[in-house]
Amino acid sequence: MAELTTLARPYAKAAFEAAADSDSLKGWSENLALLAAVVSDEDVDTALSSPSLTGEQQAQLLNDLCGDEISGQVKNFVSILAENKRLPLLPEIVSLFEILKANKEMKVDVNVTSAFPLSDVLQEKLAASLKDKLQREVVLHSETDKSLIGGAVIRAGDLVIDGSVRGKLAKLAESMNS
Repeated sequence: MAELTTLARPYAKAAFEAAADSDSLKGWSENLALLAAVVSDEDVDTALSSPSLTGEQQAQLLNDLCGDEISGQVKNFVSILAENKRLPLLPEIVSLFEILKANKEMKVDVNVTSAFPLSDVLQEKLAASLKDKLQREVVLHSETDKSLIGGAVIRAGDLVIDGSVRGKLAKLAESMNS
């Protein structure tokens, strides 16, 4: 996983810089997501993995599959990826691109997993509190997990706040065993 991220990072940065320079972050984001979905398809992956295809043919195949859905700049980007045999990195490139885009837009996706469904009022309060703490616009996604017993686990990028009963019991058990 770390190796994929290391290989994908320069391509994600290059794509982001090209998108930022042309003021088309949203368009690039949509185009890259489409490409990643196409590359992730099992049949397409098999076709692109064929040793008989050159990088140029791989790029042409992918660009033909996407047609007019992707811009000329993104088609050039696909050609560069194909020449360097990096098309399988597209899903990782997309996730890194989205992180760069969110940083520029001062947004952060926050996943909240709670033992019980959160009310709209509680979600708004939590989003406001996280906005102050993270100094970013918060996009809140919530889900439930009964195994937490109570409380919640909040994930925002690398930040994890475990306020669940299960997490507190695990910490208590760890401290008693040491």
